Amino acid sequence: MATILTNSSKINSGRFGVLKFIAQVIQGRWFMLCASFFILAGAGGVYVFGSYSEAIKRSQGYDQSTLNFLGFCKDLGGNLGAPIGFIGEVTPPWVVLLIGSVLNFGGYFMIWLVVTGRISKPHVWQVGLYIAIGASSQNFANTGVITTCVKNFPESRGTILGILKGYLGLSGAIMTQLYLAFYGNDSESLILLIAWLPAAISIAFASVIRIMKIGTRQPNEQKTMNNFLFAPIVLALFIMAMIIAQRQIPFSKAAYAGSATVVCVLLIILPLFIAVRKEFSPWNIMEKVLAHAANEVIIEKPQIVEAKEKAKDDPNGSCFSNIFNKPERGEDHTILQALLSIDMLLLLISSFAGYGTNVTVVDNLGQIGESLGYTGNTVRSFVSLVSIWNFFGRVLSGFVSEILLHKYKVPRPMLLVFSHFVTCIGHLLIVFPAPGSVYFASVIIGFSFGVVWPIFYALVSELFGLKHFATLQNCVLMVIPLASYVLNVRVTGFFYDREAKNQLIKSGKEWVKGTELTCIGTECYKLPLIMMACVSFFAGVTSLIFVMRTREFYKSDIYKKFTEKAETELTTSSVVCDEERVSNSGVER
Repeated sequence: MATILTNSSKINSGRFGVLKFIAQVIQGRWFMLCASFFILAGAGGVYVFGSYSEAIKRSQGYDQSTLNFLGFCKDLGGNLGAPIGFIGEVTPPWVVLLIGSVLNFGGYFMIWLVVTGRISKPHVWQVGLYIAIGASSQNFANTGVITTCVKNFPESRGTILGILKGYLGLSGAIMTQLYLAFYGNDSESLILLIAWLPAAISIAFASVIRIMKIGTRQPNEQKTMNNFLFAPIVLALFIMAMIIAQRQIPFSKAAYAGSATVVCVLLIILPLFIAVRKEFSPWNIMEKVLAHAANEVIIEKPQIVEAKEKAKDDPNGSCFSNIFNKPERGEDHTILQALLSIDMLLLLISSFAGYGTNVTVVDNLGQIGESLGYTGNTVRSFVSLVSIWNFFGRVLSGFVSEILLHKYKVPRPMLLVFSHFVTCIGHLLIVFPAPGSVYFASVIIGFSFGVVWPIFYALVSELFGLKHFATLQNCVLMVIPLASYVLNVRVTGFFYDREAKNQLIKSGKEWVKGTELTCIGTECYKLPLIMMACVSFFAGVTSLIFVMRTREFYKSDIYKKFTEKAETELTTSSVVCDEERVSNSGVER
């Protein structure tokens, strides 16, 4: 190995110029990971719905039920992902990302035209369609990026998913800082920003996102993952400091521009520095030599082995023949085997409650703040706090669950139990408000909302295998629009409008359909949020059942097959490289 390293280093220093090293960085999997961060950091337009929903409501004269219906359309578009999963299984990731960028710009640009009055007033269903189209782009970004990264880093999936979903959760706060710098305090321009910026980022980096043959853990891989984890944490802390400062001190245009500049530096420069340093390290040079040798061995696999693998991947009979003959947890399931399992049922219940109860608060933050007497700037602070602590929940759940799993064999669903029970506290802080309680509620709900996302993705990949991961992860998300419609539209919107109409009647007025309907006071959201707390508690109990069912599985080495594959490839590569070195030595003599 020492000879390989020395020879590789000489080759690198003697023949590789600056341009070749740049090409090596761009083609490497670490730059691919950085590009994934950038794409997801701009893909969270759905998370700032609470910041621009009031502009839609005001410009179109909607009541709260109508606005919540638009929130449902957002969730429907952003989570109706099974077809997108199928697309991701039959096309390369760059195709998925480019489709998403087109839909992102088309949908949000049409919303901007509607809100600014540049087109005639559309029907409600048309606005809902525009929002659904724009929101669907996030699912394309999720499928193209997350599926690729999990397959490239299968043994680090908990940490990887935490960081990726963390950047997505932080995207709302990033967008807020950028739009304040670009456009000032103008919520209509925020819609324009989330139309063009995410689309531009996806187009710029789509070609970099690809599945690579080297997808196994290297000796220092976890250290590199921890370094990548450091970058978004610094970014989140800076944005949180800016939110606090912007609330206390009036910011000028130049101050907002300076803040946005620092955000861009922390978002782009720190991850790139880590990726370049990793590519420059001697270990990575040796890794590429071994990878090349391993690929040569893979090309020369006996046809008998290929035939067996093909038979394993494509068993005889239709896809319905083995529905109830399920493989062990951790092995590749067919789509129907996974969907009809009890584990998937428990996961769907947790997804329904985890998303539905939290998104009800997130989508209604503008109206919650208004009903409790907060100003527009303060409401935007709530939205940013939710986004930042959503990030911390995502990052820490992935990182902490990996530690708990590897060191203490704690089942990963235990994090779902924690999230659901903590969510109850956040809802009750809004129901029974005290000075500053909504700030704490924003932090709690943002954090608990963030915790569930990496866990959902990790559970799908660990319990049902990676073969149909692109489709199965999107099947889990498809329950989310139902949760949004039931809990947000039918429950929360109904009770809000009923209380608002009662207030009008008490004041001697009558509501005219087509005009804005506003509710003021603690009663506006009291009953719905108590119901949300009960749903969260029920989900926590069902997640405890999930923990009991999977505890034996998580006591085993769930990554054993990936470790064995890595050791086999490295051993084979070492033998091939040694043979090549001996052969070259004979030629030199």
